[in-house]
Amino acid sequence: MPAYNSAAASASGSGSVPASASGPSAVPASGPGPVPVTVLGLGSMGSALAAAFVAAGHPTTVWNRTSAKAAPLVELGAVQAPSAAAAVAASPLVVACLTGYEGTRAVLEPAVAELAGRTLVTLNSGSPQGAREMAAWAAAMGAAFLDGAVKNVPQAVGAPGTQLLYAGHRAVFDAYEPVLRILGGDTVHLGEETDLAALYEMAVGATLLPALVGFLHGAALLTGRGRTAASMVPYSVKWLEMIASVLPALADEIDRGDYDRPFSSVGVFAAGMGDETRQSEEAGLDTGWLEPLQELIRRAVAEGRAEQSVSALIEVLRRPIPAA
Repeated sequence: MPAYNSAAASASGSGSVPASASGPSAVPASGPGPVPVTVLGLGSMGSALAAAFVAAGHPTTVWNRTSAKAAPLVELGAVQAPSAAAAVAASPLVVACLTGYEGTRAVLEPAVAELAGRTLVTLNSGSPQGAREMAAWAAAMGAAFLDGAVKNVPQAVGAPGTQLLYAGHRAVFDAYEPVLRILGGDTVHLGEETDLAALYEMAVGATLLPALVGFLHGAALLTGRGRTAASMVPYSVKWLEMIASVLPALADEIDRGDYDRPFSSVGVFAAGMGDETRQSEEAGLDTGWLEPLQELIRRAVAEGRAEQSVSALIEVLRRPIPAA
C-alpha cells in the first residue's frame, strides 16, 4: 500500500488561492502536470470516480469511513489518507461522493482548516435547498464550490456519453473542466445558481421511478402468463424511444402554454384507464401505484381538458389538492 505523505499533501495544495480570496468564485492557480484530486466516499459511485481519475493519471487520494473499501483503489495507484482532513489537505480539488449534503458536512467538519482555499465538488443526491446550504457553508469555510450530479450508473463513469451536470461559478468550473470531464464526456455547466444541478437532478430523475415501476408492472403481467421479462425488453426499449421522441413537442406545448393541438389527448388516456385497471386486477397485481396517476387524469377531465394534450396535466400538477 502506498504510504500517505503529509509533506507531499501540503505541497500539492500550494497552488490554491489563499483563504482570503477563496469565496464562492475563487479559482486555484494552475500548475504544471496533472491536478491532484481527492475523493471522499468510496461507495460504488465514489470508487468509480476515483478509479477514473487514477486511470487518467491524476494523483488521487481517497478516504472512506470503512477503510477497507480503499484497498482496490490503492492497488490501482491511489493513496489512502488516514483521515478526511488529511485527504482534503492532499489536493486542491476535493470531490465528495457521500450520502447527502448533511453527511458531507459532517465528514468535512473536522477538515475545515484544510478546506480553506481549495475547491469542493459535491456529487451526491439531495434537494436544491440542500445544495444552496452546502454552497453557503463551503463559502463560509473559504472554499470554492461546485455542486454536481452524475446522470448514469457507476459502470458508465468515464465513458464519452456519460452525463454529469454541474452548477456554481463558471470560473471555478472552467478551471477544472478538463479534470471533471474525465468522469464523463457529456459534462455540462448549467449555470451559476448553485442549486441548478440538484434541481435538474430532481426534475429529470422524476421520470425514473414511474418508468421503472411501469416496466416491473408489465413484467409481472407477462411472467404471470408464463412469458419471460426478457421477452418484453425489445418492445419496452422501442416504447421508451418513442416517448423520448415526443418530449420536445410536449416541452414546447408547456413552454407556450398551448395544449389545444394535441397529438395525444388527455381523453385518450382517460379512455384506457378502466381496461388497464381490470387487466391488472385480473392478473392479481397491486394497482395502488396507478391510482394517483389516474386521479390526475380524472381531475384534468373534470376541468374540461379531455380534448387537450396530455401535457396539460402539468396544470393539474401545479395546483395540488390541499391536505385534509
